[in-house]
Amino acid sequence: INVQNPIIIDQNYCPDHTNCPGQESGVKVSDVTYQDIHGTSTTEVAVKFDCSSKSPCNNIRLQDVKLTYKNVLPAQASCSHAVGSASGLVQPSSCL
Repeated sequence: INVQNPIIIDQNYCPDHTNCPGQESGVKVSDVTYQDIHGTSTTEVAVKFDCSSKSPCNNIRLQDVKLTYKNVLPAQASCSHAVGSASGLVQPSSCL
C-alpha cells in the first residue's frame, strides 16, 4: 500500500545524478516474473522497466498484476529496452 516504485528494474540508476552520465549497466536481467502483485502506488508510473541499451532486459513477465495510483486512479507503465509478456489481469496496461 502506497509504495513509491511497486515494480521497477532500473539499470540506469545514478545516485544524485552525478559522476555517472552515460554509464550503462553490464548486468543482464532476464527471466523475471512478477506474479499476483496487488496494491497502490504513490507515483503515477507504478511499473517501470528502465533497462540498458547495452544489456536489454529479456523475458520479463507480468501475471495477474493490479496496481492503482493513489488508490483510485489508473497507474501507468513505462518500458525502455525491455521485452517480455503479460498474462491474466494486468493493470496498468503492459508496455512489454
